[in-house]
Amino acid sequence: MFVKDVMVQNQVGLHARPATFFIQKANEFKSSIWVEKEERRVNAKSLLGVLSLGIVGGTPIRVIADGSDEQEAVESLVKLAESGFTE
Repeated sequence: MFVKDVMVQNQVGLHARPATFFIQKANEFKSSIWVEKEERRVNAKSLLGVLSLGIVGGTPIRVIADGSDEQEAVESLVKLAESGFTE
């Protein structure tokens, strides 16, 4: 299991379009991936799950992955969040 904390950088947070980018990136990996905000954990490959967290800009989140490409998955998603969801 690989875990890393990141601060969501874009102003609107993980809503519709940025959340879609995040989920598409998560789905590129074989590992199971979760996003945690405070005490809630959701599947990072689920749009409804990610949107249900209500993540706004400046919110710290934790990205957790477990599987064969866990470290690469977490690093990639953290980089995406730090970039403000622009590639």
